[in-house]
Amino acid sequence: MLHSIIPWDFALILLLLGVFVPWRGAVRIRKLFRQPQLTAADRLALYASTIAFQWFASGIVLWRATARNISLSELALALPKPGLTIIVAAALSALVVTNQIVAIRRLSRMPPERHGFLGQMARKVMPQTLVESLAFVALVATVALCEEFIYRGFVEAIFENAAGSAFFGVVASAFFFSIAHLYQGKRGLGTTFLVGLIFAGIRVWTGSLIPTMAAHFAADLCAGLIGARWLRLPQRQASGSLAPEGNSSN
Repeated sequence: MLHSIIPWDFALILLLLGVFVPWRGAVRIRKLFRQPQLTAADRLALYASTIAFQWFASGIVLWRATARNISLSELALALPKPGLTIIVAAALSALVVTNQIVAIRRLSRMPPERHGFLGQMARKVMPQTLVESLAFVALVATVALCEEFIYRGFVEAIFENAAGSAFFGVVASAFFFSIAHLYQGKRGLGTTFLVGLIFAGIRVWTGSLIPTMAAHFAADLCAGLIGARWLRLPQRQASGSLAPEGNSSN
């Protein structure tokens, strides 16, 4: 039960996050997947437009939040427990990277037709050259900062304040975060909802977005660089060592 009414501008932002963002993302990904292949220019344009949109959306959210006197600490843009925050950030990042590597390696051993969504992303959207990789790092940094601020900072604070319950804020932020990943399909929705619950709980525990920003960055970077490389390799190479093509990092 809500203890206070959500202001109209917050309600409008939530409507856009819950309807427009997932719809637009799903339409965009379907369009990309229908193309036989993407050029480097296509991928760079995709990265640039996503970066621009994420920062624009974050700017609007921050503007309205400060206009409504939502403090930086309420948005988890603070560091109330520095020691705990740093330890949790390091541990969570290591955990998600390990999980990503194990999952990607297991997937790479399967036939290409079973790679599913991540396989299509690896072949078409993930970076394939050094220039694309550098742009992708900027994209991942933007997504980690902006999505954590929007979903774990803003959305969680709004519902926690409105309901007077941290639990309600955690569930609501996880729901909106998962809906934003509608383009990943049913399995992706479930996975991102679970991740959203864990990340939102850590945000409550530490009072800061730093651990989840760091882990989000590490997870996406791992998927984009390692995942893209391994899932584009022939199966006989991908099922070999941890670095399928030796020690080369190119």
